[in-house]
Amino acid sequence: MTNNYDQVAGSYDMLSRLVFRNSIVHAQQVVLPFLNVPCRLLIVGGGTGWILEELAKIHPSGFVVTYVEISGKMIDLAKKRNAKQNPVSFIHTTIEDFESSEKFDVVMTPFLFDNFGNDKAAAVFAKLDQLLLEGGKWLFVDFYIDKKINGIWQKILLKSMYWFFKIVCRVEASKLPEMEALFRLGEYNVIHKSYHYRGFIQSVAYQKVKPAQPAFFQK
Repeated sequence: MTNNYDQVAGSYDMLSRLVFRNSIVHAQQVVLPFLNVPCRLLIVGGGTGWILEELAKIHPSGFVVTYVEISGKMIDLAKKRNAKQNPVSFIHTTIEDFESSEKFDVVMTPFLFDNFGNDKAAAVFAKLDQLLLEGGKWLFVDFYIDKKINGIWQKILLKSMYWFFKIVCRVEASKLPEMEALFRLGEYNVIHKSYHYRGFIQSVAYQKVKPAQPAFFQK
């Protein structure tokens, strides 16, 4: 199965801190203050689940979390987290196969889209856009390379990461998808944007302006 992090689940947090120190954690922490309760929150690709404890620090109750994760071993780790009085439904599936009749107030995608090429990223974006209520927020955190600067070390590091995770986790992508264009065409407003690890990680809190328009994202 592609994009499955079972092989590194037990060491993923340690590896990320070894390379990025606290930047991976901080990049996600900075968007959490934009959450309000009560909140129906969809987290896609939450990994080991440490984010659940961060949510509980902000609000020990009031979140109803749906946690979609492709890695069964990541889910096993996430289930051990203390989410306090915030109920969490763990869904072991790919986001492509996830189905829900429920709409969400907030969607959070921490380091999800770097796994996808442009076509799949657009398809996943459209699916999540359908699940997010008008006026809802999308907390987007991922790697970023500014095309306006040379960014040689970022490109080398990104290429090395793709090489490693393609071998270990069968990650299908080889470069970052064009996410800013998708949010712009989807008519999302930026309410927060910050950069971390010398600009290599981007944290953005978006707000959805209009209802989803499925036909708009069809090729």
